[in-house]
Order: sequence, then C-alpha cells, then structure tokens
Amino acid sequence: MQILLEDPTTTCLSPSVYDMICKLGFEVRESRDINSIVTQNGEVCWKAITDCVIYTQSAQALDYQGSVRLLGPVCEVIHLHLSSLTKGQFEIQYVPWLQWTSSPELFAEIFDALESLQSPAISLSLMKLTACLERALGDVFLLIGKECPFLLRDLLASEELAQVFGLSVMNVLRVFVGSPCGLNLRNVLWHGFAAPHEVPPMYCSTMVVLTAGMGQLLKSYLQQNKLTWAPRPLIALPDLEDGAVFPEVTREVLSVLEEVMKKSTFVLGTMLPYWEVALIRFKSHRFADCAILLLTQLETGLRHLFATINKCPQRLLTAESTALYTTFDEILAKHLNDGEINQLPLFLGEPAMEFLWDFLNHQQGPRVRDRLSHGEINLPEFPKGVTDQLLTFSTVLLLRFVEEELASVFKEKAAIQSLVHLAEGYSAHFHPMSLLRKQTFSSQVLSCEKSIRAWPLLPLPREAEEARLECSSEINACNSLIIKITHELYHHVPENHGVFTDLDNRPIEKWPRLLRELCGIRVPTLFCPRAVLEVLTVLQNIVRCCTHVSHQVVASWVRRHQQWAEKTLRSRQRQNFVRMSWSIKLLSPVLLLILLLIALELVNIPEVHGKKTDEYQQYLKFLKSILQYTENLEAHTSPEKNKWIETIRLTHTALLRMWTFSEKKQMLIHLAKKCTSTAVL
Repeated sequence: MQILLEDPTTTCLSPSVYDMICKLGFEVRESRDINSIVTQNGEVCWKAITDCVIYTQSAQALDYQGSVRLLGPVCEVIHLHLSSLTKGQFEIQYVPWLQWTSSPELFAEIFDALESLQSPAISLSLMKLTACLERALGDVFLLIGKECPFLLRDLLASEELAQVFGLSVMNVLRVFVGSPCGLNLRNVLWHGFAAPHEVPPMYCSTMVVLTAGMGQLLKSYLQQNKLTWAPRPLIALPDLEDGAVFPEVTREVLSVLEEVMKKSTFVLGTMLPYWEVALIRFKSHRFADCAILLLTQLETGLRHLFATINKCPQRLLTAESTALYTTFDEILAKHLNDGEINQLPLFLGEPAMEFLWDFLNHQQGPRVRDRLSHGEINLPEFPKGVTDQLLTFSTVLLLRFVEEELASVFKEKAAIQSLVHLAEGYSAHFHPMSLLRKQTFSSQVLSCEKSIRAWPLLPLPREAEEARLECSSEINACNSLIIKITHELYHHVPENHGVFTDLDNRPIEKWPRLLRELCGIRVPTLFCPRAVLEVLTVLQNIVRCCTHVSHQVVASWVRRHQQWAEKTLRSRQRQNFVRMSWSIKLLSPVLLLILLLIALELVNIPEVHGKKTDEYQQYLKFLKSILQYTENLEAHTSPEKNKWIETIRLTHTALLRMWTFSEKKQMLIHLAKKCTSTAVL
C-alpha cells in the first residue's frame, strides 16, 4: 500500500520552542568580553556564565526564558572566540580539558564542523557532543552514586553531580540540555524535530566550552578527594551476523536512494539536507554518523505518518515544551494514549514493524538509537553492517511514498526488486521467541546426541552389570515414561510436519529433523503480552542449561574414556565411569524430549494469553520445575560433582512431573487446535 503525505510544515518546532531556540538568545544585544568568560589558557570563568542563570520570583525554579536571553550574548562571544582560533590553538587550549569525556578526538571534528559553517554537520556534531557528555557525566555520577539514572534530565538533577560540579553549573547545563522548558538541544535534535538551519551554531560552540570547563572542575574534585578517574569503557557494537537480512549496500542502491529521497513525501523538505549528509558520510565510511542521521529522520518521517494516519492533532508533529513528545515509543506502540488502536503498525505491516522493533527496542538486539544517543558506543568502530541494514530499510520505506508510476520504474531494477522482496519477508531476529527458536535449532544438545550415538560400544568390565542393577528399575521406569510422553507430544505435532509414519516406532535419529521443522514454523512475535515474555524467559533458561549439560557430558566422556583406555583410572573412578555410561544412555533422549516439548510449546505460545490467572501460574510453576531439573542436572554432571546415579534419580522425578502435568491437559499444545496447514518460512 502506498500513500503520499502532505508536507505543510515549515518547522517541527512549536511556536514557543521555536522562539526559545531560534530567537530568545538573540534578543539581548550587548557586547561581552571573552576574557571575562575564558582565559587565554582555556580556563572557564564559571561565575560569568552562572550569573546569567536566573530564577523565578519564588526562587523555587529556573527561569528558563530569562536565562536563555541573558546567556545569548555569552554564547555569541564564545562562538566568535572559537571561530577565531586555528585548529592547533583549539587543540592546545581545550583538548587537554576534554580528555575526561573519553572521546577528545570528537571535539576536533566538532571544531571542523563549526569552521565549515554547514548546518547539518553542526547539528550532527551537537548530537554527538550531547551523547558523549551524557556518558561522561554518568561516569562522574558513579564516583559517588551506585546506579546511574537512565535519562539525562534526571542525571543533571542528581545530588551526586551537584556535589562534584556545583549546583549553579548543573543549572547552566539544565538550561541547555536538561529540560523541555529550556533549549532542550539534546532532545529536539535526537528526536528529529530541529531542521539544520534551526540550531544556532553558537550553542554548539558554547557546549564545547562548557564541557571543557567541567573537565577543569572535575580535575580539581579528583585532586581534592584523592580519587582516580576510571570511566566505563565504550561498547564496540558487534556486527549483526545472522541478524543481517539485506546485502551490502551497492552503488546502485545508493543512486536510487539519492533520487528517491528527493521525491518521497516521507522526507520533509526542511529535513532533506540531513538525508544528503547521511549518504555523504556513508560514502566516507563514517557509518555511525550515517546511522545517527538516518535514525533521527526515520523518527521524523514516521511521526509525520503516525499523525496523518491516526488523524492526531497537528501539535503531535511538533516539539512542545508543555506536552510529551511523540517519539518512537508512541509511534511503534500497539495503542494510542487514549486506548485506541494505533493505525501505523497496520499500515506499515508486520515485516516493517518487526525490523524497527529489532533494531530499536528488543533488549537483545542492537538497540542502536538508545546506545548511540546515550553515548555508549565507540563511534569509529560502528559496524558497517548495521548501517547497511538501516540504509536499505530506508530505501524500501521511502519507495512507498513516491508516485506509483515512479515507484514502478525503480522497482523494475533487479537489485531494488530483490530488496523489496527481502523487506516484505522480514521476520524478527532479536525477539526473545526468535532467539529461543534459533537457540533450540542450533543447540549443542543435537550435536552432543549425535556424537554419543556415533561412539562405538566400549568393552565394559564386570562392574558394569552391578552398576546396571544398581539403578535398573529407575532406568526402566524412565524409559517407559519417555515413551509415554513422546507418544503424547507427537499427537500435537502439526500434521504436515510429521516425520514418523508409525506412532509406535519413533526412532531418535529423526528427532533432530523434527526439531528443525518445528523451529521453522513462523509464530507472531509483534506486541507479545508480558505473560508470553515471562514464559519465553523460562524456556530460554531451560535451553541454556541443556546446552551446558551437553557440553559437560561430552567433555567428561572424552576425558574419562581416554583415561580408561590408558588404564589410569583408580577403582572408584572406574566405577563412576561405568555409572556414567548408563546415565548417558538415558540423558540423551531426555534432553531431546525437553527440546521437543519446548519446540511444540513455542509453536503454540500465543495460547498463553488465553489462560486464566490460576492456570497460568500452574503452567509457569511446571516450567520452572523443568528449569530446576536442568539446573540440578547441570550441577551433578559438572567435573566437580560427577554424580551420575543421582542424575538418573533426578530424571525419574522430572519425567514423572512431566507426565502428571501432561495428563492434566494444561500445556499449550493441549489448548491449541490441531494445525493442518502451518505456514513455514
């Protein structure tokens, strides 16, 4: 489905926010002496700046408008000062004071951007500066506090930072980046509200000098309190590996995007320079810069679509100082604030929504916007693969907002046609359910089971018969339960995935194939209820334990078998090795049985939402008992304990519990209707 959006907006800032950012700082026309603000050595005279921050008559709150007016001349003279410096002078005077940010090289880039006078580059610089500053301030907080606030506004309002820098300094920061009532430069840029020309360069220059000044204050605090500065290391975002659906971006794709972004109504006219710079940065191998610009502009375009398709008030398009912004959180949600269904997910379709949730929201996904905007990522090491995915997704998305005839021309290109096909077939990679399916499919338990079957039968000593008799009754009982439970589970395998023709003859050799087929069945993951996520967490932990047990079993068997062959085992060790051989014969099918149960429950996971509260609690209790069994198994099969007879007893108890619960017909497989035409990826 295609739609053409109207572009009536000349700004995405409300009148009051526009005035705050674009006008108030220029109202007071007075000349300030730079030497009263910054010394020749680059030391910041804070009193000249903090005196410009004023308070309401009751002195209970900051007067943000009044403060911005008074700070305007200070910002202007700071900007003129930085503009008069050579890069060498800047590096001598200021870079030493910027080492505390862990990214001093970033400020040399910001200096270049300011010198270039290019608005998009200056806005990008300010975004990177605020992210870097937030990370550094969090490190300062942790000198005193324990749990760093997630939001910058809470961090700036903390007593811990006031203790290090002083309350008056923190209030200056709050005027610039810490409150929607102030300039709020961080949020209006990172959420895609401010067009390039709407951010006065003098505010970027001032933020550079303020950051250097805070470095000076921090040095004094560390010396006075005899503390060592130890910032948290930045994260090197890993490449996507299996999470990359789209191929590397080619010149042809870049060429198409260059044309499409000028024609697509998804791109607001005032924001087009950001898109142009994003492509320039990509071609220059500045992948983090490209990703930052793409993410902010995707939010801008999606907010425009959100407001249009949901028929929201016009103010939702703008940054307001008196109302919550409409950000990715609201745009990608299932419901609107009034409880009505959000129409945007229905319009975009599940594949596009899954992509956005994968890259922005899922905890085990890259969460690129969060990590970039909070300064957690090492920018020079930002992976090209992530930017490739964002660029390709953007290309396909923008094509949906051009004239149909023009879109058809672009889609006739083989490369674009292929990308559209991949986008339409996208499924979640980082949702807990997707990760669990992948975890189950590739579980080392399968390879462990295969290797155990491949080992030749070892000649066992006379003690073997005694070991068999020692627990033979429990082994027989376990085998009987495995057959009964397997028979029950198999009745709930989707009919077109049956790999056995004889219910009484289900060879274990075919189980891996069945698991792979079950894990290939597509299950809806978008907007999963909390109960489903809770169940998934338990299932993930069960698979993790099974995998660890399989590793331990293989390692122990290889080690003991070698010692057996070399006749270096003592008498008690020989007895334990014999017990281990009998235990393994039981353990292998049990682990596979658990994986089969999990795979079947995953296929029917939406049924969790239909359970009554007491039924759900009973079901969760049952799953946690299986988790407890696998955790105990993990402990008993460890090299330190090596308790193989105990594993047989634990297994018998667990199988009894599984059979008892199965008889109650309370598993998800029992609640679901028999499927005869399951769609497979």
